[in-house]
Amino acid sequence: MDAATIALTGSTGVIGGAVARRVRDLPPLLLVRDPARAPDLGLASRPCSYGDTDAAVQALRGVDVLFFVSGHESPTRAQEQAGFVRAAARAGVGHVVYLSFAGASPGATFTLAHDHAHTEAELHELIPHVTVLRDNFYLDLLPHFAGPDGVLRGPAGAPGEGRVAAVARRDVVDVVEAVLRDPVAHRGLTATLTGPEALSLDEVAARAGAALGSRLRYEPETLEQARASRRAGWPEAPEWQVEAWVSTYTAIADGSVAQVTDDVARLTGHPARTLEQALLGDDA
Repeated sequence: MDAATIALTGSTGVIGGAVARRVRDLPPLLLVRDPARAPDLGLASRPCSYGDTDAAVQALRGVDVLFFVSGHESPTRAQEQAGFVRAAARAGVGHVVYLSFAGASPGATFTLAHDHAHTEAELHELIPHVTVLRDNFYLDLLPHFAGPDGVLRGPAGAPGEGRVAAVARRDVVDVVEAVLRDPVAHRGLTATLTGPEALSLDEVAARAGAALGSRLRYEPETLEQARASRRAGWPEAPEWQVEAWVSTYTAIADGSVAQVTDDVARLTGHPARTLEQALLGDDA
């Protein structure tokens, strides 16, 4: 039996690029909006845009397994991704591995999770085999929530209350690699990728600050303060973007992203990385 033809989206980004490097021996086809920006890995590439369904059909011809990284945040992302799913179905793609978000649903607190829920539904309706990898917020990016003054501000609850089971990006890459190296064994899987613990933002600030040698602290905001501070800092940001930023914190406050799973360990064979390991390496 011939090996499956695997295609990857998102190879110009952090997750997709790392996945491409990991599985270059397979070898995958890179689907990119601009082939000139594809990573230099000696891999074939094809131009492909989520918003151009007809062109996507041509790019996806002959693909058996597709790794689908969600597109850039925008008001039309759900519609564009739905078009891409339809393109995959028309092209005869038999298995899609989709990088979604923890707790994706139409009513999720984190507003950008609504797009993921819509895409998941389209995939299950149109594609014969689907693998959904729902990752939490990224553990190694949490310290970047802090402003220049080292303060993480947001409506994530009182200190010690709201929690997030954020996951290291390297763990997400490890999981995707495991799935792509044996896609048949992972058909029909829905996994939620988290870190080993649910942390409050004051715990994140204290532990990340200690690991990085910097002064970080968490300062709660009300919803009104959060919206006002984002609008002041980014006056050109549209309303949907402001609400997405604020809902990152309210999802932490209400427990929406606090669930801890063992899916990383189950799929990779190693424990999920801690905050310190995500920031400093596995020996931290």
